Amino acid sequence: MTDRLTAIRPSHGLFRRVAPGLSALAFLISSPAHADEAIETLISGLSAPDADGTITVDLRFLNPGASPATVTLPERIAATLAGPDRQETVYLDRSAQVPGSVIVAPQGFARVRYRLPPGFAAGDATLSIPQWKTAEIALHVPSDSKPADIKLAEAPPPAHSEPSAPSSGPPADRSVGNAFIGNLAPYEPIYAVYGPGTNTEARLQISFEYHLFGSRSASDMPMSWRDGLHLAYTQRMFWDLRAKSMPFRNIDYQPEIIYVSPAKVFDGGISLALQGGLRHESNGRDGDDSRSVNSLYVAPMAAIPLRGDWRVLVAPKLSFYIGDKSDNPDIVRYRGHAGLFLQVGDPDGIRVSTNTRFNFSSGKGAINTEVSYPLPRLLGGGPDLYLFAQGFAGYGENLLDYNRSITRLRFGFALVR
Repeated sequence: MTDRLTAIRPSHGLFRRVAPGLSALAFLISSPAHADEAIETLISGLSAPDADGTITVDLRFLNPGASPATVTLPERIAATLAGPDRQETVYLDRSAQVPGSVIVAPQGFARVRYRLPPGFAAGDATLSIPQWKTAEIALHVPSDSKPADIKLAEAPPPAHSEPSAPSSGPPADRSVGNAFIGNLAPYEPIYAVYGPGTNTEARLQISFEYHLFGSRSASDMPMSWRDGLHLAYTQRMFWDLRAKSMPFRNIDYQPEIIYVSPAKVFDGGISLALQGGLRHESNGRDGDDSRSVNSLYVAPMAAIPLRGDWRVLVAPKLSFYIGDKSDNPDIVRYRGHAGLFLQVGDPDGIRVSTNTRFNFSSGKGAINTEVSYPLPRLLGGGPDLYLFAQGFAGYGENLLDYNRSITRLRFGFALVR
C-alpha cells in the first residue's frame, strides 16, 4: 500500500528545509511547565514557506529519564519575537495532524510541529516561547538582502467582534481568501522514473489530497470526526518512449475519499491509527482496452520507532470490490483482497518501502519496492529532489495489464517520496 499514512507518518514535512534567508540555531532548553520535569525541549529548526507562505517550527521533547513522560500540546502558543528595536508577540498553531499530547519514551524523544502565521517574514530577530521557558532561536536575513518587515499574527478576535476586511493581493493570487491551498497536501509519492527495454519505459506519478474540513483546525475549533475526511487523487502514467510518436501505453486515474483517525500514542513511542476509503480506478479508455474497478478498503497503521530517527511503518490492508467489474471481471484473481505496506528508514536519509498485494487462493499477486535518498545530502544542498529507484514484479502494474505478469526496474527522481 502506497497510501500516505496521514495520521502517524510525518507526512511530507519530512523534507526539513531551512527557509530562504533564515537560519535556525537549536538550543537545549529547560523543561516545559506542562510536561514531566525530566523533559527537555529542543527547537530544531524552521521549514521553508509552503504554498500559502506558512512556516513550520519543529520542536523535540527529549526524555532522559527511566520512565515514559506525557507532554500536553496546546492548540495555540504565544511566542515572543524580539529585534533590536522591538518586542512583539506572534502565535504558533499546532499542526492539524499533531495530537493533543505525546508520550515520550525513556531515553527517547518526540517531534511535534507548530505553524507560524502565513506570510511570516523576519529581519534580524529572535524567537522564544515564554510559556515553555525556551531559549531563543535566532532568525537572520543574509547581509546582501534587505530585512523584511515582520508580519504578526493577531490573537483570536473576541466574541461578537466585527469581521475584519478581506485581505487583498495581486489579481492573479488565488490563495487570497481561498482555503484550497492551505488544505492541499501530497498523498502518495510524486516521481518520474525510467527503465529501458520495455513498452512502458517511463513511469510517472502525481498525487495529492485535500483536507475537506481543514479550516476547522485553522480556526481552533473543537476536534470532530469530520477532521479526518479527505479527498485524494492519484494519476499514474506509463509511457512508451521508443514507440513512434511516443504514446502513453496506459494512464490510470484514481480518485478516492478517505478517512484517517487521530493517532494514538503508546508507551515506547509506538503510534496507531486507521485509514479507510472508497476508491475508484479507471484508465479512461473504451472498447477492449477499457478497465475500471471500485473498492472499499480499511488499513490499520502502526509506526514503531527504532534507534535515532529510524522507524518502521506497517499497514496491512483489506479491500472489498464493489459495483460493476465487467471491464475486468476476474481482477480479484490477480489482485486478491489482502495487501501489506512496509517502510523502514530515516526521515532525513535512506528509505525503503514495499507494497504487496496477493490472492491466497490463486497464488497470484505483486510487489512494488521503492528506495529513495535525499539528493541535497549528496550535493551539499539542493535541488530538493530524491534519488528514486523502483522495482515491480507480479501482475497488474497498471489496469490495462491487470492479468499480465511483468517485471520492471526503473530509476529517476522524486519530488515526494
